[in-house]
Amino acid sequence: MIRSPNLLWRCVVGVSALVGGTAMAAPNALPPDDLPAAVQTALKRAQLPADALVAYIIELGPPGPPRGLPRLTHRAQQPVNPASLMKLYTTGVALELLGPAWTWPTPVLTTGQVVDGVLQGDLILQGRGDPTLVIERLWLLLREVRQRGIHEIRGDIVLDGSAFMLNGADAGDPADFDGERFRPYNVRPDALLLNHKSVTLRFVPEPSRGVARVSTDVNLAGVQIDSAVPMVSGPCGDWRGSLKPAFDDPGRIRLTGLYPVSCGEKTWPVAYAEPGSYNVRLIAEAWHEVGGQLAGSVRNGPAPVAAQPLFEATSPPLAAVVRDINKFSNNVMAQQLFLSLGLIPAGTLPLPASATTVATGEVSTPQTPAGNTADAAREMVRAQVRSRAGCTDGEFSIDNGSGLSRQSRSSARCLGAWLQALWASPVMPELMSSLPLTGIDGTARRPGRNWGAALGRAHLKTGSLRDAMGLAGYVLGQSGRRYAFVAIVNHPSAGAARPVLDALVQWAAEDNGR
Repeated sequence: MIRSPNLLWRCVVGVSALVGGTAMAAPNALPPDDLPAAVQTALKRAQLPADALVAYIIELGPPGPPRGLPRLTHRAQQPVNPASLMKLYTTGVALELLGPAWTWPTPVLTTGQVVDGVLQGDLILQGRGDPTLVIERLWLLLREVRQRGIHEIRGDIVLDGSAFMLNGADAGDPADFDGERFRPYNVRPDALLLNHKSVTLRFVPEPSRGVARVSTDVNLAGVQIDSAVPMVSGPCGDWRGSLKPAFDDPGRIRLTGLYPVSCGEKTWPVAYAEPGSYNVRLIAEAWHEVGGQLAGSVRNGPAPVAAQPLFEATSPPLAAVVRDINKFSNNVMAQQLFLSLGLIPAGTLPLPASATTVATGEVSTPQTPAGNTADAAREMVRAQVRSRAGCTDGEFSIDNGSGLSRQSRSSARCLGAWLQALWASPVMPELMSSLPLTGIDGTARRPGRNWGAALGRAHLKTGSLRDAMGLAGYVLGQSGRRYAFVAIVNHPSAGAARPVLDALVQWAAEDNGR
């Protein structure tokens, strides 16, 4: 995989020159490791030390040699846990290698013949990593089976999720990260991921009956769910705790508490207690709901070698999926995308692939590689980040591609260089538009944030863990200049760092007179 010298210069020279000290300082740039007064004040109020923060801000310009040194650099070479900012690497690599129009296929296969609407064999759904197979798309897939003339299946419905080959920590338990096994963000990836293996409970108060009616977005075979819960007066407060839920029984979701009437209508997504049986239970009910009959059973298993293709369901384009991942920081979708990269046979895509993909729309269908899919994905992302941004292994390491990890690391300089490389990429518009717009949408719409002059002027990915918080993306200054922006806090009290990050974003946007 050989990159043209000119392209490599455009993408990497900004790294070597910036850290080498040979370029001229930009106007109004701060000396290394200095911080704006407003940021220092915010750090003191949050009782955070200055060395808890790493930051890197540099003006973006046309491809070619950089205009000058970064406008701000603070401990920028220090690798830290970037939390969900790691999704910028996963989604950026995917857009460049696969192109924004790339889609996931989900083959639907059969064994046996169809006679008078009866399939004399098995129906097989073969997962290839699609993160968008929510219940609405699953209904459409099963309706397509019906429209293809199959009304009854004399064999089984076989669910093949074997494409992802995972072992060790990569195949871990949903509770491994933080013990919260019923939180949907902890759902483990699956090559055949149906409805994110979750159930969304909806509560609708019925004051005349004194209860809140409970409904769900999906029905699972063999699972009972309480249809109503008594209501109580008082503030909404911790309404989930008031319900006193019991989610650990795979056969029943119970709510033994009370629902505050002041809460109005609410929804509560919950990861199912027994992930291994979720697909089987969901398909059994969904096939019945679309009017299908089944003589056999629904079971997990590999597709038989002799199975014949019936049709292929297709996901929304990658650009739409990346938007969902970044706007709303969806960890499960990010991990699905990351592992999908690991299915691409080494050497089948040129570097950079974005120009070829955009021009032809032709990309090899991912295939299962030898070994651990996660290892293959990590190597693919590392190779692209090294090539495009000049990052070293010492300042960048990736775990599961979502940031839901205690092991992932990135320096602010590395992430800033990656954002610079993507700025010069053909897929820049798709990547930038996938990021939350400050104060307007996605995770950057959180109430109480003080964006000041940066309101609606920055596309920034957010990231937060119990001991990490960050922002990274692009800031449009009042002068009309645009900057690559990275700021991350690692500290046990990182949850107090939002005013610090907001103050730095405001400073980047308030660049009049530069």
